[in-house]
Amino acid sequence: MILLTPEIRAQLGANDPEHGLEHVPVVKLFNPLGPGVWLATCLEPDGDTLWGIADLDMDCAEYGPFSLIELQQLDVGLGLGIERDILFETHTRLRAWLEVIDEVGGIRAAESVIARFEREG
Repeated sequence: MILLTPEIRAQLGANDPEHGLEHVPVVKLFNPLGPGVWLATCLEPDGDTLWGIADLDMDCAEYGPFSLIELQQLDVGLGLGIERDILFETHTRLRAWLEVIDEVGGIRAAESVIARFEREG
């Protein structure tokens, strides 16, 4: 699977990593067979360094840089790799995501809380 389409790359590239927590996540990447979820808001000009939240299901989701190339090269088993959630949409800034993640324990748990918040306004 292509993790970043040209459109997604353009959206990520338009965001400044210095203000990454103020941006809305552009893309969600995930391990289809186990732990590992990433919400990316920015892409450095090098085309590899993404900025966002990494949640490896170890009770410490963090904001920072991670490598697109490394994610593309991961073999998670059964011949599968990291995938992009093609249905992911949010209007909530990354800073709020981090607050909810801290409360509920991870990106996957935070998704339902934030989806409900966005539906109800």
